[in-house]
Amino acid sequence: QVQLVESGGGLVQTGDSLRLSCAASGRTFSSYYMGWFRQAPGKEREFVAAISWSGASTSHADSVKGRFTVSRDNAKNTVYLQMNSLKPEDTAVYYCAARVAGLAYKIYEYPYWGQGTQVTVSS
Repeated sequence: QVQLVESGGGLVQTGDSLRLSCAASGRTFSSYYMGWFRQAPGKEREFVAAISWSGASTSHADSVKGRFTVSRDNAKNTVYLQMNSLKPEDTAVYYCAARVAGLAYKIYEYPYWGQGTQVTVSS
């Protein structure tokens, strides 16, 4: 089992950048595939990005492709989401999630979740 804690959210302006971090407990972090999701007010939670256990494979939602980048540092038990050129529509609570095998894009495919960190982008 793995525990996840997100950090790095905040209030920024359109065009700004933020880097979210997700720190994981446990000695087997490097074996987990990780995902980032977000949930805006009144909307369903949606996939943002995913990364393989080694970091060699990544996937990003079309809405963030070219602006957001997922990465990880297994020595630090941390996965990151670098967010550039932020837009008001990126405002949401951002969650990281973990699963044992394979890149995945659906909420139900991830058994482990963090509590989320709020990102607010003002226009």
